[in-house]
Amino acid sequence: MKLDLQLGGKIHQVEIHKLERVLRATIDGRALEADAVEVSPGIYSIRISGKSFECRVERWADALRISAGGREYTVAVRDPRKWERNRGAAASTEGRQSVVAPMPGKIVRLLVKKGETVKAGQGIAVVEAMKMQNEVRSPKAGVIERLQVEEGRAVNAGDTIAVVA
Repeated sequence: MKLDLQLGGKIHQVEIHKLERVLRATIDGRALEADAVEVSPGIYSIRISGKSFECRVERWADALRISAGGREYTVAVRDPRKWERNRGAAASTEGRQSVVAPMPGKIVRLLVKKGETVKAGQGIAVVEAMKMQNEVRSPKAGVIERLQVEEGRAVNAGDTIAVVA
């Protein structure tokens, strides 16, 4: 799959080939090989040159929000139609979208109420895991149809926090 990705105002040409667990990529002509496994929805364990990383990927408006190594990146796909076509069963921002916990933790704060209108990328809840707080955001603009958690409740990775319609 060939993509043009925009990161930090710069366009990068990326070609990706996935063979079982091995991910081979060429980024701006530079070859890279990684061992990559999706450990839960949107969370990947990646090993590059013997170093391990946990990477969280989520849709954010018309881009991707990627958290890795304590840093957060926003990556835009230059031709999203090509990306959607190549991904096949890609998550869409049309219709109902479940907002899920990216990792096991505790809901420390709900930022919305049932029936509230939200924007794409707006915070829905704050999950605390390993003494770090992570804001879980809406993948699309819409209305909070359901809240499936309460403040103080423990959640597992992949548990539904809310449904946005």
